[in-house]
Amino acid sequence: MSAKARKALAAADPTMGALIERVGRIDLETRLKRRAEERPPDAYGALLRAIVGQQLSTKAARTIYLRVVDLFGGATPSPEQLLDASEGDLRACGLSGRKTEYVRDLAAHVLSGELELDRLQELGDEEAIEEIVAVRGLGRWTAEMFLLFHLERPDVLSGGDLGIRKAIQLEYGLGEMPPPARVIEIGEPWRPHRSLASLYLWESLAAVPS
Repeated sequence: MSAKARKALAAADPTMGALIERVGRIDLETRLKRRAEERPPDAYGALLRAIVGQQLSTKAARTIYLRVVDLFGGATPSPEQLLDASEGDLRACGLSGRKTEYVRDLAAHVLSGELELDRLQELGDEEAIEEIVAVRGLGRWTAEMFLLFHLERPDVLSGGDLGIRKAIQLEYGLGEMPPPARVIEIGEPWRPHRSLASLYLWESLAAVPS
């Protein structure tokens, strides 16, 4: 699959083709599995982990999430457990007051059936994003990352992702980072392999001096 996708991307866009040739082989399935190993395997746990990690360094996010897990005996807390836990105990794990509200809102949406996690796989990309962002604290970027890395959708491009915007600026020789709408416009030729294109753009930044 990835070999065909790479060839299709290179043929559709010479700039992306040059990037693919420079970076070399990226296997989408392998990258997705590696990412999955760093996150809870279930949809609820993955979204909970996403809320905890927002606006934090990778190290800080992992530390706080592990504290939350430890609070519940070493396992991802169920929605019922989260709603039963005191705000003080959740705050003591390192969650801010706002994130405490967000994780509880996620739990409430799951328990009420407003967010049917098992059904997300059956929905189209935009439909799934709409369901996810109805939860407080889960924005479009988080939903897009969930689709790409958890649901393993092959055609996800996050126009608002700063890394992708910066990579496009550098690869396409733009004077500034393109706005989200321009990112989507530039990425139109990459369909239906925009997830793989995203991986190449992120990878390209690894070689850029900070």
